[in-house]
Parts: sequence; C-alpha cells; structure tokens
Amino acid sequence: MLAQLADVDFGYPGTEIFTGITWQVNPGDRIGLVGPNGCGKSTLLRLLDGRLAPDRGQVARTRGLTIAYLKQSQELEGHGKIFDALLKPFARLLAMRDELHAIEGELERTHDDKTLERYGTLQERYTSEGGYSLESRAKALAHDLGFADADLERPVETLSGGERGRLELAKTLLEEPDLLLLDEPTNHLDVEATEHLEERLREWPKAFVLVSHDRYFLRAVCRDLVELENGKAVVFQGGYDKYVVEREQRHERLNAAFERQRDHIEKTEDFIRKNLAGQKTRQAKSRRKQLDKVERLNRVQDEFEAAGQIGLRFSVGDHAGGKEALKTVGLSVGYPGVAPLVTGIDLTIYRGDRIGFIGPNGCGKSTLLKTLIDRLAPLDGSVLRGHEVRIGYFDQKLSDLDEDRSLIDEIRQVRGDFNEDVARNFLGRFRFSGDDPFRKVKGLSGGERNRLALAKMMLRPRNLLALDEPTNHLDIPAREVLESALEDYQGTMLIVSHDRYFLDRLVTKILHLHDGRCDLHPGNYTDFKRRGTSRNQVVSPKPVELPSVSPAKDTRVADRERQKSVQREGDKKKKRLGELEEKIAGAEREIAAINDKLAANHGGDWQKLHGLVADKEKLEARLRSWMSEWEKLGSELES
Repeated sequence: MLAQLADVDFGYPGTEIFTGITWQVNPGDRIGLVGPNGCGKSTLLRLLDGRLAPDRGQVARTRGLTIAYLKQSQELEGHGKIFDALLKPFARLLAMRDELHAIEGELERTHDDKTLERYGTLQERYTSEGGYSLESRAKALAHDLGFADADLERPVETLSGGERGRLELAKTLLEEPDLLLLDEPTNHLDVEATEHLEERLREWPKAFVLVSHDRYFLRAVCRDLVELENGKAVVFQGGYDKYVVEREQRHERLNAAFERQRDHIEKTEDFIRKNLAGQKTRQAKSRRKQLDKVERLNRVQDEFEAAGQIGLRFSVGDHAGGKEALKTVGLSVGYPGVAPLVTGIDLTIYRGDRIGFIGPNGCGKSTLLKTLIDRLAPLDGSVLRGHEVRIGYFDQKLSDLDEDRSLIDEIRQVRGDFNEDVARNFLGRFRFSGDDPFRKVKGLSGGERNRLALAKMMLRPRNLLALDEPTNHLDIPAREVLESALEDYQGTMLIVSHDRYFLDRLVTKILHLHDGRCDLHPGNYTDFKRRGTSRNQVVSPKPVELPSVSPAKDTRVADRERQKSVQREGDKKKKRLGELEEKIAGAEREIAAINDKLAANHGGDWQKLHGLVADKEKLEARLRSWMSEWEKLGSELES
C-alpha cells in the first residue's frame, strides 16, 4: 500500500463531495480516475497528496513516500531560463554538483587524502542519485513535450499558458516519485507530445494516478479505471474498453437487484396489511420486524448519463451547399510581417467531407481553419467558397462570448425572437437550470462556456461546420453527446482537434500539417497512424516540370503523348471506381449483417455487443471515405 483513504468524508460549503469513500493505491498501480466534471476527481488527488485534509476518516501514506503532483492550472513564478526552472526541484543534487566542482579545484592545488576521500564519497552519492544523467534526461523529456533547445534558453516570463503546463509536466515527470499524480496531463499537448507521454507512462516503473477525459490516452496507459460515483470510488480492472462494458453490466445488475427488492418489499407489506389483524398476526409482525432491518437499495443514479443530458443537434438547413464547398489555389497562411506558417496549398473540400486537422502546436492548424472560412486574410493565393455554403464556427478561444452578458442575453443575441422563457427553456437543454440563465458569462467555468458556445451554434442552420478544439473543457459524457450530434449531422465538417478518439469516430480524412506544408490522407486518425507516412497523398505538390519540346519537332508527337497520358489516367480512375463500388457494396452488406446481429438476442454478452458496435463504427467510417472518393472520381470522369 502506498496511500489509502479510509471511510473519508469531504465537502465544500454547501456541497458534499465524498461520503465514506474507501480506496487505496498500491505499488505499480496505473490508475485512471474518471467521472463527470464536478464529481471530485481533482479533490481526490489533493487528498492523496495531503494538500487537503478530510472532514472525517483518515488518509494514510507509507512512511517515506515521495509524491509528485501536477495541477490542472499552472502559475509559474520566478526568473531565469526555462532550463533552470526545469531543474529547480533538484536543488540538492545541483548543490552536490557545485560542491564536486569546488573539490576538483582543491585537488588541482593539493592531493590531500581527506579531500580525495570526501570527493570519492560525494561522487558516489551524486552518481547513484542520477546526477550525471540529470541534464540529458531533462533535455530529452523537454524535447518529447515540444520544447526545442532554443526554447530552453528563453526567459521563464515569456512562457504562454500552454508552455507553462508543459514545463510543469516535465518537472513532475523528471522527479520520478514513488507516486505520480497527474491532473489532466494532456492539456496543452499536441498529438505528438501526447504520444511521447504515453510511451513514458507505459514504461513507468512506479505507480501513477491520473485524471483525464482523453479516452484514447486512458486506453493507452491505464490498467485500472476508478469511477467516482455518488461520492464513492468504484474500481474496474482491465483497461478502458473493459471498463466501458463492465460499467454498463454493473448498473444493470444493481438496478435488477433494486427491482427485486422493491417487488419483495411490496409483497411483504401487502401480506402485513392483510394479516396484521387476522389469524396470521404473529407471521405479519415477524415479517414487519424483518422488513425494518432490510437495508434499502436505491436505483443507480448514473451521473455519466445525467451529465450527458445535452440537447445538442446541428442542422444543415434547406440547402446542402455546392458540391465543392471550399477550394484553395496557391494558398499561403499566416500573419503579416512574419514567415508564412503553411504555403502553396491547393485543396478542394467537397460537400460532405469530414476532415480532421492535425499537427504539432504552432504549425498553423487554427490559422488555416480561420483563413478557409474568411476569418483571416490569406498571405497569398485564394479561397473560393461554393454556392450557398453557410459556415458555423466554433472558436477554441470562445471569443464570440461577451463576458458581461447574461446567458439569456447571449442566446437572444443570436435569436432576438426568443423571449426570456423560451431562452431559459433552450438553455435548460444544455444543463443550465435554476438561476443559471441569469448568470454572467464571466462567472462560467471552461466546460460551461463551451456548452454555451455550442448552444449558440445550434441556433442557426449551417451546412459547413468549422470546429477548433470543440472538446476543450468537456467531460467524457459531454464529448460523447457532441460526437453523436456530429455523427448525425449531414453537412461538411472541418475539425481541429488533439482528441484522437473524437477524430477516429467522426472524420474520414486527415489533413496533416508539418514543415510548412499539408498532406491529405484518407481515413480516420488510426488509419493515418497505421499507414504511416510512406504513402502520403500530398495536397500541395510542386508542379512537375516537363521536358521542353523544340519548336522544330513535330508537335503531333507531343499531342499523342499527352492524349496517351490522359487515357492512362482515365483508365486508372475507372479501375479505381470499380474497386470502390465493390468495397462500398461489401461494406454495406457487412453493416447490414451487423445490424441483424445487434437486433438479435445477445444473451447478456455485452462484450460481444460492444465489439459489434465498434466494428460497425469502423465500417461506417470506411464507407463514408470510400463514398467521398467515389463521388470525386465520378465527377472527374464526367468532366
């Protein structure tokens, strides 16, 4: 046992968080804490760390236990270089290094035996505690989390909010404690840095407990999941996928037990009423005593399900828009006065495309998205919008919200025809109840702001949605609701996101931004990773320079060669079109077969049922991708 909570109660004024929670962390545990926002995940980490004391009960820790704790928000103080801040927790080790250097100076002047012995003892300690490898380990970790060598020389004061979070994560990991506590460690990390973190945690030799809403991340690194439910800790062993299945099975068992007990109680009370004054009085009194001793069960209050009660639905409206929703010609994006972030983009986005933008932080994903939808002017080239294309935009900075408006005023700013009651009812669909609609935007949490921005987007039909990090601050239930709403949406989607689970479920193409260019890949994120970069389909290739033809040569030869080239290209497209038609027909047959299996009696085999649903989602994603390619090829062959 490393740390243990025994019958702990804890709450804030007016809010009870935990009631009699008992749970412990053991050596080697790899635990993911899950539950909707507000259930107490961060509070539990602070209780384990000792930053909070329980109202009742006990928190015990093994003697000499070392704990490193990463908070969600970072307020970095101090001056100096970023690299010095990274090494700050190792002040004692750095002091030993300085002492070794001082002794080396003494030994250059004199070979005193006592000094030499002191040097040998200190050097052995310094070596055993990893002193000689400290700086190289620190740099490797900083690189994994997105810091270049030049960044490490920057002053601490120049750090952005995201960089502060990454620096604190690097410091926490570098300490290598007995127990690692991480609260939303993937915040501010791009996909590449998140995957580096996953690699480190998969090889982590000690115990960790982490809070995350990133389901891909939880699946990759956690052996056990602990869900905080109604003030208690429920442990699920075996990883995220098994947790999803077993959680549903557990709720079914508990509710079945509740139903059985309720039926038993009703029958017993009926017997008591009928026989208390009759011949079976003694039996009736005996049963009443037994009934008084029964510990009454409650129907399971599924907090995840309650947190997911968001009435989200996006509409295309009365016009689906032109076949080519957006088209770029020689596009370069960025900001005036500095080098472009991405150049030479020739890209056609077709009606119904679902494209996920990925790439390292700072590569230009949000900038490209804003340029495509005319929120930012191109540095070069052009963006053409298709006929009747109407765009809805979700800005990750939520700049569309007015801090001084009430929630009702925010809704009525879009829909002036809504009176106060209608606006309140609408906000209720997004978990804003009671007096919430009269609150000011400035008093909302990140998750509440996100829900309000999504609610405003819903108010106007749009046939193209441009979404910049739409899952920021959302818990797992809210993400699942958003995913379902976007799955049902019939329009075009452009999504910037680091949430790989979200991208896997929704997109059929990946636009990968890197090194000032972008490549388009068919399929979702997992398809992109599986395929690697060996088969990139480049969006903006350099023009092929054909050998020049001398005017003296017969131009008919060149014409025939061009015609042959066009014919060969057409034949390839026709062949591919036939292959796609076979694939589409096969996928439709497989989906129909899965639907039949899902409709049949599954006999309580929830794991098999979950597998069928996952297979269907993969097939549907592939089908969407093949259909999009089929439509594009058909259009090209027609023209």
